[in-house]
Amino acid sequence: DNERLLAVVRTQIELAGALRKGRRLEAANQLLRGKAPNIIAESPRMRPVLELISRVAPSDANVLITGENGTGKGLVARALHALSNRASHTMITVNMGGLSEGVFESELFGHVKGAFTDAKVDRAGRFELADESTLFMDEIANIPMNQQAKLLRMIETGEFERVGSSKTLHSNVRIVSATNANLHEEVAAGRFRQDLLFRLNTIEIALPPLRERREDIMPLANSFLRAHAARYRKNLPAFEEKARDLLMQHQFPGNVRELDHVIERAVLMAQGQQVKANDLGLTSGRDDSARLVDMSLEEVEGFLIKKALSRYDGNARRAAEALGLSRSAFYRRLQQHGL
Repeated sequence: DNERLLAVVRTQIELAGALRKGRRLEAANQLLRGKAPNIIAESPRMRPVLELISRVAPSDANVLITGENGTGKGLVARALHALSNRASHTMITVNMGGLSEGVFESELFGHVKGAFTDAKVDRAGRFELADESTLFMDEIANIPMNQQAKLLRMIETGEFERVGSSKTLHSNVRIVSATNANLHEEVAAGRFRQDLLFRLNTIEIALPPLRERREDIMPLANSFLRAHAARYRKNLPAFEEKARDLLMQHQFPGNVRELDHVIERAVLMAQGQQVKANDLGLTSGRDDSARLVDMSLEEVEGFLIKKALSRYDGNARRAAEALGLSRSAFYRRLQQHGL
C-alpha cells in the first residue's frame, strides 16, 4: 500500500513538474512571438530583449534591467519571474528610490519588537518574504553607500539578521534589479560598489527608449485605449488620423509610462467616438514654451520635468540634479505626473 501510494505521489509530482515546464515553454514561445500577456513588442529593437528574457528567465541568475524611466523595466521583471521555476510564489517588489536611509534595513531585513521606537511587533523584511521567490529591487542605484555592504553580504551568502536581533536567518532569493542610471559611471564616481554591481548584473537586459521602437507606439496606444475606455465606460474604439500622426511624431521622454498617461487623459477628454488630436494634450516644444504663461503651476512642473528628462536622455539622477531636486522628491513628482 505504501509503495502504491508513493508511486501515485511521485507520478503527481512528475506530472505537476511537466505541466509547469509546459506552461513556461508556452509562455516563452508567446514571448518570442510578441504575444506574451502585457508585453507589446513588434519593433525589431525589442527582439533581442525578448530572446534574452526567454533564455535567462528559467535560470536563477541575477538580472539587471537597465533603461530610461518608463521603458517597462517592471514589466520585464514580472515576465522573468513568470517564466521562472519560482513562478508559483509571489514576486516581492521594493522601490529603493522610495526608501529613506532610516528605514532601509528594516524594510529589507525586517525587525524584531522593540528594535526601535515604532517597532511594536516583529516584522519580516522583503528578503524574508521573497524566500524561494524573486525579489525585484527597482531604482537600485539609490542604495546608500553605507548600506551596500549589507546588501552584498545577503546576495553572496543568503544570510541576514533582522534589525534588533542577533539571530542569523537564511533566504533563497533570486535578485532582479532595475535602474535608469549608468551603474558603471556610478562605480567610477565612487557612489556604487563594483563588487555589488558584479553580483547584480550576471545578466544585463537593456531596454530601448520608446522613441527608438516607434513601431510599438500605436499597438501600445491601442492597448491603452481599450483598457482606459473600458475602465471609464466610454465607447472609444479608435484614434482619428491626426491623433495617430501626433502620437507617432512625439518624442515621449517619459517613454511607455508617459504614453499610457497621455492615452488615459485623452479617454477622459474625448467627447465623440474617436480620440482627436487635441484630446491628447501633446504639442511641440516650441508651442509649449509659448504657452507657459497660460499653464497652471502643475502643468509647468510637468513640462520642466519632461524637458529635463529629454535633455539628459532619460537619466533621472542627472535630471533631478539639474532641477535642484533630491532623488526621492524627483521620483514622487514623476509618479504624480505619470512619467
